[in-house]
Amino acid sequence: MELEGRTALVTGASRGIGRAIAVYLAELGAQVAVNYSSSEQRAIEVVEAIKEKGGRAIAVKADVSNLQEVEAMFEKVLNEFGDLHILVNNAGITRDALLIRMKQEDWDAVLDTNLKGVYNCSKAAAKIMIKKRRGKIINISSVVGVAGNAGQSNYAAAKAGVIGFSKAIARELAPRNIQVNVVAPGFIETDMTAALPESIRQEMLKQIPLGRYGDPMDVAYVVGFLASDKSQYITGQVIHVDGGMIM
Repeated sequence: MELEGRTALVTGASRGIGRAIAVYLAELGAQVAVNYSSSEQRAIEVVEAIKEKGGRAIAVKADVSNLQEVEAMFEKVLNEFGDLHILVNNAGITRDALLIRMKQEDWDAVLDTNLKGVYNCSKAAAKIMIKKRRGKIINISSVVGVAGNAGQSNYAAAKAGVIGFSKAIARELAPRNIQVNVVAPGFIETDMTAALPESIRQEMLKQIPLGRYGDPMDVAYVVGFLASDKSQYITGQVIHVDGGMIM
């Protein structure tokens, strides 16, 4: 299998897109560390799903915005698997509100998790990967980070920041044979989108040229490619998985 012998850490992997990525990387042969912040049972279910298919996985709790917890998480991954080859920064939260109604704590919470968390984890991973002169860092942004969205100024700022951050460190790490890329999903069918009123869902569909929501596996397949040796000459790129919303 393409990722046989590789170790991957996927943040925010207890459900949705993160779960799909973790399971798919395991199907490709990787050992997977399934990160979660609060959904322990869901994370355990992901680990069990991987093990049922013959894979190897562990669940590891950490708030990615907390540097001490991130450092402890990476130590646990190294103690369990001995190495780290792939980091997928997927953890994210939303605290939506129009700008004039947005609370300071909601701005800070989203930026801390969605952007600072990427910095914390990428820095920890880079220290490991630089020594081995190889590695893959794949950051999950969003169509909102490219096009913006009313009521999500905090989320859009964080996801746009992920893109700029990724391009900068891609330049820094390229001489060490470490590729850094971004996947920017559009509207993906998850628990979050399923809970939206049907009127909003229909309005969102009008923005998608392909006329349907994406599936979490649509994102996972792209991440799997970027995590493999087939993407060795690709770095600093943003790949849109959005049904044609951004062209």
